[in-house]
Amino acid sequence: MEFSHNDNNNLPLTKFESMLKTNHVLFFDSEEFENIIHHYLNQGKIALAKKAIKLGLDQHPTSINLRLFRVEVYVFEDKLIEADNLLNELYSLDPTNEEIYIQKANILSKKDEHQKAIDVLKRALELTDDIIDIYSLIGMEYLFLDEYEEAKTFFMKCLEEDLEDYSALYNIIYCFEFLNQNEDAISYLNVFLDKNPYCEVAWHQLGKQYIILKKYHKALAAFDFAIISDDTFVGAYLERGKVLEKLKRYEDAIENYTITLKLDEPTSFALLRIGSCYEKLGNNELAVQYYYKTVHEDPLLDKGWIAITKFYNKKKNYQKALYYINKAINIDSENVIYWKLFSQINQRLNFYEEAERGFKKTLELGNYELNTWLSRGDLLIKLGEPEAAIFNFEQACEFYPENAELEYRLAGLYFLLNQNQKGEFHLKNGLKFNEDYAFIIEELFPKVANKILVKNLLKQN
Repeated sequence: MEFSHNDNNNLPLTKFESMLKTNHVLFFDSEEFENIIHHYLNQGKIALAKKAIKLGLDQHPTSINLRLFRVEVYVFEDKLIEADNLLNELYSLDPTNEEIYIQKANILSKKDEHQKAIDVLKRALELTDDIIDIYSLIGMEYLFLDEYEEAKTFFMKCLEEDLEDYSALYNIIYCFEFLNQNEDAISYLNVFLDKNPYCEVAWHQLGKQYIILKKYHKALAAFDFAIISDDTFVGAYLERGKVLEKLKRYEDAIENYTITLKLDEPTSFALLRIGSCYEKLGNNELAVQYYYKTVHEDPLLDKGWIAITKFYNKKKNYQKALYYINKAINIDSENVIYWKLFSQINQRLNFYEEAERGFKKTLELGNYELNTWLSRGDLLIKLGEPEAAIFNFEQACEFYPENAELEYRLAGLYFLLNQNQKGEFHLKNGLKFNEDYAFIIEELFPKVANKILVKNLLKQN
């Protein structure tokens, strides 16, 4: 029995909590203690569960179930040796108790001994009437071993026993997807739906499989059946909206996303998608309204800030784009995409120092794309900082060895600083790796391109 402070079955719980406050010991039968402990464990109130276990065992020292709760707490606290020792004692007292095997498997799983855990759980199967839970536990252990076929088999056994075990259904589909067996997943779901035709979860999963295979019209039909089965199923409307977007039916997509706003609390995802649909329809006023709503609803959603920044960027309203990307950076200064946009916008506004700072921050955050190194280095050249540009490009060479674009830039910079030997070395490298990029010298270093040494090297190639 599960206790709740809002029902009429919570008398033992109320009595127990009253006893803790008064220190006046009251008697409970062992089943009442079990229910009290179970309630506290479900609530995550471990300290209270431990008190109940202690008091329970004081009153019922021979209760195996109460001692099994102690094992459960030991496992939770990673006291695996104590848990194992107590389980061995309990096994000698009651070798047919399925819970002993379940807890033993739990300990083995915590030790990453998943195959041993499976072997123990298979023994528990012979002792239990509640086979669904054991099947599910075995399935999870196979997932830990990355044995998805075996895992799938046991989750299927769960679903055979209980058609409404949606957790098992999700795990089955997860296994199919990991194995790239989308067609098999579709076949399985269709057989399942023959037995359970009004299962909105199965229709929803079927639609998602069709999306993976780009069978959008079939996906739409599946989501329609999900909605027929449950017309308040928000997930089905969202997926339906996404498919309609792929089919460029933006007004229909907006209609589906809007339904979700009425059925539940507005989600930033739905608001963002509505904004995107309006933008594609050319309704900029409504598009930007929904982008504003998106960032208001969830200021931490980077896609919202990126959408509104890119919106103004496309309209060449760079000041507004910069305003919103600065707001985004103030909320999350570790977001690489924000800094890249910040740099690009500042570049368009000819704010080169700010743009360079943005690319530097992007690199510091671990974004080592070639274009980031090139953009930052070119800005340093433009800002008259050749030594810093050289250091930047040399760092880039560690990530992109034998890259002609980097070699030509290093050649130009060294020639610019009259370090002709190093310039010659890098220019020869550039020509060796890809002579088509030789125009970089003329484009970025026109004075260098006129040097006789450079002209001769380029002619020789």
